[in-house]
Amino acid sequence: MSSDAHAHAHADAHGSADDHAGTRSGQLIGFGLSVVLTAIPFLLVMTGSLDKQVTALIIMAFAAVQVVVHMIFFLHMNTKAEGGWTMMALIFTIIMVVIALSGSLWVMHHLTTNMMPVHEMGSTP
Repeated sequence: MSSDAHAHAHADAHGSADDHAGTRSGQLIGFGLSVVLTAIPFLLVMTGSLDKQVTALIIMAFAAVQVVVHMIFFLHMNTKAEGGWTMMALIFTIIMVVIALSGSLWVMHHLTTNMMPVHEMGSTP
């Protein structure tokens, strides 16, 4: 098998040849995006220029974007990789995490509201 045929077979197995995520330039782009997506929330926290809740929401949004950048540029995940099974596994994982987190928060909320003793400030024993 010639090197051109091998490169073409590799490109067919892992997405299109135009996909730059697996190249050195793609990895440098991913690294640059990761640095920027880390530096901006860091500066927001260090300067304290925004409200704490707004800063927390911005940090979570940047974290979600950074997860996507890492999956695309470093883990080479796309809809064509391994016949789409990696994307199906990712979707399943996201669904399970959402169910586990929302269920845990629901249980903790109801335990807090139903099990905490009520303190009456005006009455004396």
